[in-house]
Amino acid sequence: MKVGLLHSLLRKDEKYLIDEFNKVKGVELVMIDDRKVKFNVGKDKFDVDVIVERCINHSRALHGLRLFEAAGVKCVNSYKTATICGDKLLTSVALAENNVPQPEVRIAFTEESALEAIEEMGYPVVLKPAVGSWGRLLSKVNDRDAAEAILEHKTILGSYHHSIFYIQKYVEKKGRDIRSFVVGDECIAAIYRTSPHWITNTARGGKATNCPVTDEIAEISLNAAKAVGGGIVAIDIFETDDGYMVNEVNYTMEYKNSIDTTGVNIPAKMVEYVLKVAGGK
Repeated sequence: MKVGLLHSLLRKDEKYLIDEFNKVKGVELVMIDDRKVKFNVGKDKFDVDVIVERCINHSRALHGLRLFEAAGVKCVNSYKTATICGDKLLTSVALAENNVPQPEVRIAFTEESALEAIEEMGYPVVLKPAVGSWGRLLSKVNDRDAAEAILEHKTILGSYHHSIFYIQKYVEKKGRDIRSFVVGDECIAAIYRTSPHWITNTARGGKATNCPVTDEIAEISLNAAKAVGGGIVAIDIFETDDGYMVNEVNYTMEYKNSIDTTGVNIPAKMVEYVLKVAGGK
């Protein structure tokens, strides 16, 4: 069996995954660098049984998955899952359609309508780019002055990332949230991410500790994964007085800080699932 690994720079996450693939007899790992790969639309034939997407760049990941699937290659994750998870607006819609609890979200297209939505929701709120990761370009808005200033900056900057106003009700998470890891139909592990800052991403300095996977955590994680198309995803979860709520779903999940923390060999679980997909089981 041949497994294609679509990658950018090889981070610790990818190196751990490569090590696990190399342990499996009968599996040949084919490295596909997204900086070098070329496509011939409608004529491509790739000598691999499945593609594992591990790109850093969202656009390369998304378009690469679509092109490989168009050439008849199975992909993990699928183009559908990547498309939904890669856009917070689409993720929120998918969660809502599948009755998965999430914080209140409003969408607006202009400064004026965004300000009205924020005032209706009540402060504080969080403004996020619809497409983005690692906790970047997030703004906690505490009052009208801040809202007016940030909305103006986004409008003037004018890039794609700032053209849609994604407004989420701020959730007081008391210094931590949960990231759970879903592989196929199993929630395999979870961590607490703790930080004195309101942004708890480990990429922004959050500390990872083990979080026991309760039935409730497993249920909301699997429901969220199913809502976005399934596969291998990480779910960011808030603990609230009204129960667990899903913040975001990530499709190229990072796990290097969570293997020792949870005691779960996450890349080995990923390899097992990829081979299952490749075999059509």
